[in-house]
Amino acid sequence: MGEKIEKKKLLDPANPTSPIIIFTLSLTSSLCTAATTAAPTAYDLLKTYNFPIGLLPEGIKNYTLNPTTGKFNIHLNRTCSFSLEDSYQIRYESSISGYIEENRLTGLGGIRVKVLFFWLDIGEVDRSGDDLEFFVGVVSANFPVGNFDVCPQCGCGMDCDFVRKIKNE
Repeated sequence: MGEKIEKKKLLDPANPTSPIIIFTLSLTSSLCTAATTAAPTAYDLLKTYNFPIGLLPEGIKNYTLNPTTGKFNIHLNRTCSFSLEDSYQIRYESSISGYIEENRLTGLGGIRVKVLFFWLDIGEVDRSGDDLEFFVGVVSANFPVGNFDVCPQCGCGMDCDFVRKIKNE
């Protein structure tokens, strides 16, 4: 009879050394760890491949990445457009795709720039030191990486404080 009592004690939830309690605590600990470990954001992904976060606008819903091929898809809340440096009109579709590797984005889809009267696809972005080179077909333009330290916002780009100031006047 003493043996039955001993078994009963081992399965007793009030017993802190009970296998049920140990298993439950272990499972709860694992679930909490998994829940608090945040997945990297698309902005984190850019930094991992040596790109500044400002290549993407604010408002990313989600993304997928195939780490083997570098193929990615990014989904924004909506289509997004804004002006940069008072001379470039940029447009991000709600879905952006391409391939990413260290210092290089290729096969880009969903990002366009207005040149004169025409909207052209930005097909590639390469980083070389402190410069980013944007390719539109066979034509390219270089910009300092520092220009992209902050994520642009839809509608006002990098000059949102200026736009807010005008609206409040």
